[in-house]
Amino acid sequence: MKFLELNELKTFLRITKEQGLNLYYLCFATLAYTGMRLGEMLALKWTDLDLTKKTIRITKTYYNLNNKSTGYQLLTPKTKKSIRTIIIDDGLVALFKTHKREQMELKMKQRLVYADQDFIFAENIGHPRVMKQMVLRLQRLIRHLDVDKHITPHSFRHTHTSLLIEAGAGVKEIQERLGHSDINTTMNIYAHMTKNIEEKTSHKFSELTKGLL
Repeated sequence: MKFLELNELKTFLRITKEQGLNLYYLCFATLAYTGMRLGEMLALKWTDLDLTKKTIRITKTYYNLNNKSTGYQLLTPKTKKSIRTIIIDDGLVALFKTHKREQMELKMKQRLVYADQDFIFAENIGHPRVMKQMVLRLQRLIRHLDVDKHITPHSFRHTHTSLLIEAGAGVKEIQERLGHSDINTTMNIYAHMTKNIEEKTSHKFSELTKGLL
């Protein structure tokens, strides 16, 4: 189960921002700060986002077998638990506000060709971004990070879970936020992550107390 530690996530997001990839910065920050699936994120429309209440409503998922910009479908999630509302923090709200302003400017410049379907993570002419595009961009960016891990978009979901556990969230809270239909799924991930955190804590303690005995 591969995921980024907090310091690795910070470095990754900094690298993404420094390369001027503002939309990808928002994409990966959203995955890491919400724990949503990539398909759920790409399906998001502005009507799903309430910047005043700081919530995102997840009701659909993006499906695109051939990775063509116009060949996608918006499907209902396979379980009822996947349909959920999650609260986001002020930092993410600020990023969304900035992106909305920039997207409005782009729509004006591209108004003759922009097919406005209200997608948040849209390409320059309005269609939602394809998953392959996200994967390829992630592969390029992760090379700049000094980690020996196979990181995929789904890794950010595990990253979010690990951060929730470190923040003290319980199994039920994590299940609701991630949209797991079966709590056993959450418990298995929770147990795995908790073991990792315990080992990391033990290592930190050992480093701190080295030479005392």
